[in-house]
Amino acid sequence: MRSVLVLNGPNLGRLGSREPDVYGAHSFDDLVALCEETGRGLGLSVEVRQTDDEAEMVGWIHGAADGKTPVVLNPAAFTHYSYALRDAISQRTAPLIEVHISNPYAREEFRHTSVVAAVASGTIAGFGFQSYVLALRAIAEGGS
Repeated sequence: MRSVLVLNGPNLGRLGSREPDVYGAHSFDDLVALCEETGRGLGLSVEVRQTDDEAEMVGWIHGAADGKTPVVLNPAAFTHYSYALRDAISQRTAPLIEVHISNPYAREEFRHTSVVAAVASGTIAGFGFQSYVLALRAIAEGGS
């Protein structure tokens, strides 16, 4: 089975209680279960992680690059300002798909800029948890 990392940035561990009108009522544990189940159905071994720490996220991206491991990444707030994360992603050696639960372009102006999009393989946003499912499908089907 091909290994895939699903990495989540700040505050996503609080899904279900954090702004349910934006992010829905499902919990982070629900997201983990969905990603793992989707991965199994696609022949992928999925490991889901979450951190509020930028340095830890950068380390995970470095490890994925070293291991040629595909990544589904919801950078959360790091999306808009983390040049350290952008530089780490630019070293990727396998597909990396940026995902967002909500559509950043339908939200506050400061959310309209992604500093990581230009170095990701692609971006999927605005489909709730299905954004992750679509990203995993793209990886399974050979997305670059």
